[in-house]
Amino acid sequence: MSAGTRATRESRDMDATNPIPGERIDERQPSDPLRPSLSSRAMFRAVLSYSGFLAAVAVCTWLGFRLHFTPASTGFVYLIVVVFAAVYGGFWPATVTSIAAVTCLDYFFFPPIFSFTISDPKNWLALGAFEFTALIVSRLSYRAQVRAAEAIAGQHDSEQLYEISRRILLLDRSRDPGALIPALIRESFGLRAVVLFEARSADAHRSGNCSEEDEQGARHAYFLNSDRFEPEKSACFCALRLGALPVGGLALSGRKFTPVVAHALASVCAIAMERARSFEQEYSAEAARQLEQLRTAVLDALAHEIKTPLTVIATASSGLLSAGGLSETQTDLVALIDDQAKELTDLANRLLGAARLDRADFKPRRETVLLSSLVKDTIGNVGDQESRGRFRISVPDHETPVLADRKLMGSAFAQILDNAVRYSKPGSPIEVELAVADPEVIVTVRDHGLVIAPADRQRIFERFYRAPGTEQGPAGTGLGLSIVRRVVDAHHGRVWAESDPEHGTAFYLALPSAEELH
Repeated sequence: MSAGTRATRESRDMDATNPIPGERIDERQPSDPLRPSLSSRAMFRAVLSYSGFLAAVAVCTWLGFRLHFTPASTGFVYLIVVVFAAVYGGFWPATVTSIAAVTCLDYFFFPPIFSFTISDPKNWLALGAFEFTALIVSRLSYRAQVRAAEAIAGQHDSEQLYEISRRILLLDRSRDPGALIPALIRESFGLRAVVLFEARSADAHRSGNCSEEDEQGARHAYFLNSDRFEPEKSACFCALRLGALPVGGLALSGRKFTPVVAHALASVCAIAMERARSFEQEYSAEAARQLEQLRTAVLDALAHEIKTPLTVIATASSGLLSAGGLSETQTDLVALIDDQAKELTDLANRLLGAARLDRADFKPRRETVLLSSLVKDTIGNVGDQESRGRFRISVPDHETPVLADRKLMGSAFAQILDNAVRYSKPGSPIEVELAVADPEVIVTVRDHGLVIAPADRQRIFERFYRAPGTEQGPAGTGLGLSIVRRVVDAHHGRVWAESDPEHGTAFYLALPSAEELH
């Protein structure tokens, strides 16, 4: 039998009714074998242990008396028996053995023999010293046994934690880890039930014979962000935390866990769930990127394919209108064809422009530009004279230049200004404000019209997305603002929108100043 196995078995037989002051007794140790609540088998083993040690005292007494040992020699023999009783029985068996040994020393070896009366006071001192030494040795031996049992149990827990961590890290990434982890924990630690509550999905994953109390305990651990241990029920409930933020709850039932082991298990579960979430986000981002690349390639090819026939249609319709000789109805139809061909050509150009911006090797041709000048030039080409009269421009006295591609930024401003004209109330003013907020230059375009919901203020910059409520407004493709976002990103700038019924809708476009880039 190995020393570790023997120590574990012996520690379970020790008495734990009187722990050392300040010492925590391993809660996995059974109770004192003298307690009537134990089974008859444990009671029989305890009686047999006490009887064996007392029999050893009796044998030593007989041998010492027959061989005429001195009291000192007999005391040393008794002390060996007490040490064995402490090692293999525990503190209380050793204490009972030491009392029996003192009694035998007094009765059989100290004069007058066969009497409990001691004539010499020095013998009282010797008996007291023997009993004191026996108790100290018993306590120290018992303490060492407890420490050894705790160390062995801790090593076993560490091995189990390592194994469960390794198995969790090797889980199939394509499956939800929340449904697999409880079964792994229950199998590794031999538990009755395990419940893992995942806050992100609000699902409770179970394994084993789970009760309603187990599930509620896991949920409460998350909502209260606290841990609860119930050793009398062999259950514990821990919050799963990432840093200080709770992300779930764990219920373990069927075994008494120390707080260290329970918290380690909870940490492993939290890390595994966060790892699965990171993988899921990574897969989603990669799928979105590949989808966007495919869509860009298809749109690029489509735009190239339709541009040639559109050019032919536009040329033919313009030629028919120039040649004349058409009736009024024919002229209206050809003019309609010409207008729609121009719109399709504009759409093809937008698709080609978006595809060009998505290329990895795209770089804008930057030059020093005053945004106020660029905005004024763009306003001069927006809509008709009536629409251009609606703009109110505010420019600071001292403007900071930026480094920008004049053509690209002009198209971005044109898109924002055109949207302000189309989606605002007819005749309402459109405010264009330029401000220098070191290290950026910010252009604000504010109109009073359609209010953009908070959930849509980021999505309107996605390709082909149109906010709810715009279907009844002017026709659009959902490409314009996505191109604006790509142009601004290429200039290391920012673009965002704010909207409310009282102040209207405002689009902000911020670019770093030329001094900042240098």
